[in-house]
Amino acid sequence: MVVILLDLFIGRKWILGWVSIIGLIVPVIFTLSLWDRNETSFGGALAVDHFSLFFHLLFLGVATLVLLSSTEYARKFAAFRAEYYALILLAATGMMLLASTRELISIFVALELTGISLYVLTGFLKDPKSSEAGLKYLLLGAVASAVFLYGMALVFGLTGTTYLEGIAAAISAEGLLGSPALLMGMVLLVAGFGFKIAAVPFQMWVPDVYEGAPTPITAYLSVASKAAGFAVILRVFYEALGPASLDWGMIFAVLAAITMTVGNIVAIAQKNIKRMLGYSSIAQAGYLMIGLAAVTTEASSALIFFLACYALTNLGAFIAIIAISNKINSDEISDYSGMVRRAPLYALALALCLISLTGIPPTAGFMAKIYIFSAGVNAELLWLVIIAVINSVISAYYYLRVVRVMFLGEPLSKEGVHASSGLRVALSLSCLGVLLLGIYPWMLLKFAETAASIFLP
Repeated sequence: MVVILLDLFIGRKWILGWVSIIGLIVPVIFTLSLWDRNETSFGGALAVDHFSLFFHLLFLGVATLVLLSSTEYARKFAAFRAEYYALILLAATGMMLLASTRELISIFVALELTGISLYVLTGFLKDPKSSEAGLKYLLLGAVASAVFLYGMALVFGLTGTTYLEGIAAAISAEGLLGSPALLMGMVLLVAGFGFKIAAVPFQMWVPDVYEGAPTPITAYLSVASKAAGFAVILRVFYEALGPASLDWGMIFAVLAAITMTVGNIVAIAQKNIKRMLGYSSIAQAGYLMIGLAAVTTEASSALIFFLACYALTNLGAFIAIIAISNKINSDEISDYSGMVRRAPLYALALALCLISLTGIPPTAGFMAKIYIFSAGVNAELLWLVIIAVINSVISAYYYLRVVRVMFLGEPLSKEGVHASSGLRVALSLSCLGVLLLGIYPWMLLKFAETAASIFLP
């Protein structure tokens, strides 16, 4: 609101971006001050605990890096710059609510707040691809919302409450375990949430939306939206449907195997780097779902750690792409040929992030996969971990293909690449995080374990 009001009275629009960034830093300080609190508000609908606060910090950090990388890119939006920044802040608010809420109707409201903001941002470029992406995202999102509502209605009809704790108590007290209606409700909830995390077969929107959306928004979608989806899944399935974990654990195990395999195989054929990272995002959702399938606190903490590592890695990749694409006006992988000679720092940063996505040491992506695969093995999901390892080998082909093109190809031009100071800061922070978490994972892992500890029986 402040950003939109300022837009009416100031002529120097570049100030709006920095006002938005300050508007994110203040809540970070406030969130850190609440770290030792564990309480609820609004009649138990919202929780202030380690889990919600961890994700609040993650969403605020991601939004800050996206805004930093957008300071130059946002010039494309001319008169609508304030709305662009405001919608990013609004989406972050919805995601923070998703991590905190413990009541199904509040979850639905938070999903819609996040979704509507992202639908508009996806079509913000006003070109045919962007408009098509925004419309497709809106229509499929509406279907996903309807499916989620059906699942919510079934669960409410069986248990008589929309509060997560009340649902868990009703399932145990009324002998609903094994109920076909409850199983159907869980399947519909998984389908609704599957859209948010881009799990197969609910991933149809991903490639076109990632390609057509403004690149900073693609980064935001691939990281923050996915993290919000997994946060609300953890909250709902552990707190409300924990007694039925044998049922939903197997659902997520099957989805994980299919999702990572489809994502990696289709990514091999992509020639557009944003589409490639779109399918990569689908595959990463498959790895993350190992943490859901295992149904242990160790797996939950590994999943949370993986999300933070993935956020830094994928953001770093997209920020480097913003810098390069702004200069070459192309997202085709072939146009990145010889980029290490034209923009050595951006090429190195992109290569580092792609290596991390592959899971090669000493990067955050390697440690994230080690922890989540170990959690899967300890939960007796060896078959799923073997599939994940095979998929990681497959993914190396298309990730390292981009690195090969940048480092071994002939440059198409001798002109260098320059970017704004904000983008350089965002890229530096992302790459530093990727390296630090690859070498010193305990820096974040202990916070992830604390966040997951709220699910201890």
